[in-house]
Amino acid sequence: MAASSRAQVLDLYRVMLRESGKFTSYNYRTYAIRRIREAFRENKNVKDSAQIQMLVNKAKRNLEIIRRQQMCIASRACPQRKRLCPRLDKPECEV
Repeated sequence: MAASSRAQVLDLYRVMLRESGKFTSYNYRTYAIRRIREAFRENKNVKDSAQIQMLVNKAKRNLEIIRRQQMCIASRACPQRKRLCPRLDKPECEV
């Protein structure tokens, strides 16, 4: 692997781990980090530059998915729910 290719892969690996660490949910965070580590370990012995470039492009697409997923989760973290009634002390209201 060329030095620039190696640096690019390592940088992408670090960015993916850093972005995955931003998930607020423990389950999302640990799953993403585990999958990233597994994928990079599986492909650490790839020597073909075309194959490496294909895997880098796939990782970049996955990084964009991680970033979009974080935005979706963050926007749902504090949803604005309508209340069925303005006060809870009214017996005819359901919560």
